[in-house]
Amino acid sequence: MSLALARKYRPATFDDLIGQEAVSQTLSMALEGKRLSHAYLFSGLRGSGKTSTARIFAKALLCEKGTSSHPCGICVHCTMASENSHMDIIEMDAASNRGIDDIKDLIEHTKYKPSLARYKIFIIDEVHMLTPQAFNALLKTLEEPPDFVKFILATTDPLKLPATILSRTQHFRFKKIPQPLVLKHLEHILDLENVGYEREALDIIARSGAGSLRDSLTLLDQAIVYSKNFVDVGTVTSMLGIIEPGRLETLLQDIMHKNTAQLLSFIKMATDYEAEMILDEFTLYLKELLLDEKSPFSPMIIERFFRVLAESKSLLALGSDGEFVLSLSLFKMMEALEIKDIDTMIRGLEQELKGVEVSEIIVTTQNTPVYEEVTVITEEDIIATLPVQKQHKASLSKEAQEVQTDSGSIPEVAQVPTTPVPPPQTQHNHLPQNKLFEKLVAKLYDRDYELGACFERNILFENFMDNELTWGSMAEDEDKKMLITHWGLISHFVQDVFGVGTKIINITKKKVDTPPSIEKETEVEQALVHEDADAASMIEEIEMKSSCIAPDAGETEAAKEKDPSSLFEEPMIKEAIALFDPKKVRIKRNA
Repeated sequence: MSLALARKYRPATFDDLIGQEAVSQTLSMALEGKRLSHAYLFSGLRGSGKTSTARIFAKALLCEKGTSSHPCGICVHCTMASENSHMDIIEMDAASNRGIDDIKDLIEHTKYKPSLARYKIFIIDEVHMLTPQAFNALLKTLEEPPDFVKFILATTDPLKLPATILSRTQHFRFKKIPQPLVLKHLEHILDLENVGYEREALDIIARSGAGSLRDSLTLLDQAIVYSKNFVDVGTVTSMLGIIEPGRLETLLQDIMHKNTAQLLSFIKMATDYEAEMILDEFTLYLKELLLDEKSPFSPMIIERFFRVLAESKSLLALGSDGEFVLSLSLFKMMEALEIKDIDTMIRGLEQELKGVEVSEIIVTTQNTPVYEEVTVITEEDIIATLPVQKQHKASLSKEAQEVQTDSGSIPEVAQVPTTPVPPPQTQHNHLPQNKLFEKLVAKLYDRDYELGACFERNILFENFMDNELTWGSMAEDEDKKMLITHWGLISHFVQDVFGVGTKIINITKKKVDTPPSIEKETEVEQALVHEDADAASMIEEIEMKSSCIAPDAGETEAAKEKDPSSLFEEPMIKEAIALFDPKKVRIKRNA
């Protein structure tokens, strides 16, 4: 009768152990150096060699030539140990003998010397299945057994063992057997069995074994029978009910090229398989791609795919329709390719900012006031900025509004001649362009009111020529930080309003301190409006006899030059601003 491959090729020596070099080397050196413990604990994955190692170790202890890491294999003790018929090697399955009575019988056996050999060895498999009472009964014997007794405990779940048991044993941890070693061992066995095979098919079997050599050998046994002594990819995948790796590779290519027709064809074909199996195989395939240096997908894309698959597994756990979940996963993976990563967005922003030129202009003068910007405001502009009620007043009233001062006097408001003055090269030199700039400001206000207000009070339109937008910036401190923070948004709206590819030229304007004798002209964000029925609201120059701005007031205190910004503290100016509620106020010195 033929034996299963897992039994036929069970390791007989420490050299035959696969993937457990640390354990075999430690036990071999302990045997050679006669440094033996009274109790050992072997733990690890199923099929990793725990029971086989226990039997090899027991045979090495009982060999007639003495304790050695290389037992002779031909003496009576070695022969009986290999045939599992030695009277002094007692194997016990704790899963079926887990009660306190079973442990009492075992303890009773420890009182008697071995029948034939120098040691009596107890191998307790699946020891974690013992009851708490059985563990307590075993404690004392396990700690101080007779000199001729050795305990070898084996378990797949060491965390279930009491700490009192762990502290009384030498613990050896059996690791999962690497897939390349399993694959090599399968090839060796098939060569001995004279069975043909495809390496890719054995790789699928080794991967399905998940680190357990016994599971891999069991699958190999089944594959030999199913494939009629030639193990190939088609028969293995059909036997295991899994999808071929080549189809997964083609599927990923279709996802990358967004071939919706091929995706639908795959989904139709996948109805013959379990959705959970396809997701698991897809996950394993992504793992191989991540470790492949020639992978066409970046780790970021693979991570997104894995997230989609993990979420899909959770949907399947809720009892969702498998075909729907698989379809949803594939289309979500296609959409995941559209998401930009952080590095791509940073590079895009860098390329965008390369088109921005920043220059600095400092205007200086020795004998004349320093001006940062000259703005010409027309009569129509002033009326357009007034509330509806004030526009009506401006169109009907022909006389100047009287402003009550603290002293009760009413100043006369001088009329400014409406002689047309050629405007300087300012933001109003090109009216259509100015309207575009106003549209830009309106968009910023609509998106973020604070940003719009900051932009309007700090950015002054210069011109727009040859696809280049030039403006002046007076932003400082917090305003400057806000504009820098939202530069991407501002640039986006500039492209939207002025056209794609518009180049921004930002001119930083600063005021330079001048001697005290030189008077500055200050621009403020309000305008003083004088209502006139015929002129329909004009900008007026305010002159008062013996005032701070009258040119012929003599040497009086009021005639001395003052800081223009302090004029807003004058009662008359306050009352005028409160009455007219203008949008802009300009203080202009008479020549």
